[in-house]
Amino acid sequence: MKLFGVLGDPVSHSLSPVMHNAAFKALGMDCAYHAFRVRPENLKDAIHGAYALGFGGLNLTIPLKEKALEIVKPSVAAKEIGAVNTVDFKDGIVGYNTDGIGAKKALAESGIEIDGKNVLLLGAGGAARALAFQLARDGASVNIANRTVERAQALASEVNKVGRAKALGLENLRSLIKECDILINSTAVGMFPEVSGTIVSSDMMHSDLVVFDIVYNPVETGLLREARKAGARTIDGVKMLVHQGAEAFRIWTGKIPPVDVMEKAVREKLK
Repeated sequence: MKLFGVLGDPVSHSLSPVMHNAAFKALGMDCAYHAFRVRPENLKDAIHGAYALGFGGLNLTIPLKEKALEIVKPSVAAKEIGAVNTVDFKDGIVGYNTDGIGAKKALAESGIEIDGKNVLLLGAGGAARALAFQLARDGASVNIANRTVERAQALASEVNKVGRAKALGLENLRSLIKECDILINSTAVGMFPEVSGTIVSSDMMHSDLVVFDIVYNPVETGLLREARKAGARTIDGVKMLVHQGAEAFRIWTGKIPPVDVMEKAVREKLK
């Protein structure tokens, strides 16, 4: 049996085991995926230990994604983003970041083109970095709005090397949303257990807006409820979770991931 796993601290909340084990079962693969709590100071030992034990691959979650850059051989995209969420062991210890691809595929599945769109991205953390680079590379104008403007400015200056990005504060959201096509929340606002939280209310939105919240627990966040009130199109965080996981599955196994099976497993667990 080939083992896979997700490392994090905390990690008990992760839905990656549910998602990947459903995929392995559907394809009749003799594989198992487990969650392992690993503190940042033990990450190097954990990754090298998994490699020595013959693991097929790993996922990394908070707070290990940035630290992994010092341990693995990062792909160009992972190095650029500054974070690793997938580790493959076929050719040494190689790190990838599949968050941006996950977001891109979530939008594409909903029929949303990125090229030429005006995107307002809330947040400037690890997930926002992956999304900002992906969106800019794909031709969007990315407006990064963050409580700490300096952090948004630092990210925008890096993203401007591959596309178009601008840094903003959160004080002019109403006018910014009026001009944007896609609004993406990459912050933890609205995440369980603080499920009522939202940065943007329905009166700030318009019906031509696409609202994408990468928070997946709860599936319908406060932001998405507000978006529905405004008649905007919505995309929930399960889509990105599943597509980033499917990309990791493809990297590890070389097989076409059963995305529908993975999504069904996650949604059933979240019920």
